[in-house]
Amino acid sequence: MLAVAGAIPWPELPVVEGLATLDGPRLLIDARPVAAVARGTAALLAAAVSASQALGGPPVMAHLVGDIGAGQGSRTLYAHLARILPERQYAALVFHYLQPDVDWHGRVLLAVEQMRPRPLLIADAGFMYAAKMGGMAPSYDLFTPDAGELAFLADEAAPHPFYTRGFILHEEAQAPALIARAHAHGNAARHLLVKGRKDYLASGPEAIEALPGPDCPVLECVGGTGDTLTGLAAALLAAGQPMARAARLAALTNRLAGQLANPTPASQIGEIIARIPAALALALRQIPA
Repeated sequence: MLAVAGAIPWPELPVVEGLATLDGPRLLIDARPVAAVARGTAALLAAAVSASQALGGPPVMAHLVGDIGAGQGSRTLYAHLARILPERQYAALVFHYLQPDVDWHGRVLLAVEQMRPRPLLIADAGFMYAAKMGGMAPSYDLFTPDAGELAFLADEAAPHPFYTRGFILHEEAQAPALIARAHAHGNAARHLLVKGRKDYLASGPEAIEALPGPDCPVLECVGGTGDTLTGLAAALLAAGQPMARAARLAALTNRLAGQLANPTPASQIGEIIARIPAALALALRQIPA
């Protein structure tokens, strides 16, 4: 089973968990509507569900809470995860938008270490920040940063994203150098899937591969495409794909889905998610096992 933990911008939502499914533009948890499929954790979950169904992969378990940045919801979900994870069995576990909290991150990671078998660990957004801030980035199998997040990972002196040093510019052309720097200082997961105009897979400071795929500049205007990339990678890993092929397939599928949607700057991420099954079928034919 694949599990995804994160917050959605609905402050009244208590901790909820259950199987995630889709009903058109709505995300359902145990058949109950929870959120519209927009950017953020909802988009990640929707992409993971769509891809896993297309692959005949495992179901997707969601652990959600409402939080609009105040942090109380995130801390409630942190506490819930620290309590329940030792008894769960997941093939892969994704942590997404949660208010960074180094202490609670450490407690959740201790709970993960008690899981048998230990799941593949994937982090994006706020939880990735907490992992780096706590010095625990190497405990993760995959981070999925964008160019700005990569700059924070590469800055060994920055205790928080607000303090990323000015000499590290968020320019995508610098991605290989920033990847190498993040690995060299122990601030990267075992693998990095870097999202941008060009996607990169890094399996160490020198093993850096630019990933193929069509360039669709208008997608830069569509919020949520980074979230869908993380969801695709997680679904492929949970379905048993090895890391390198999962990353290549995820990156190519995400771009093909965008291309198939024929987007405009007004397009919504749900239009792209609807194209994931067709895009994944194309990607599987292009990237051999």
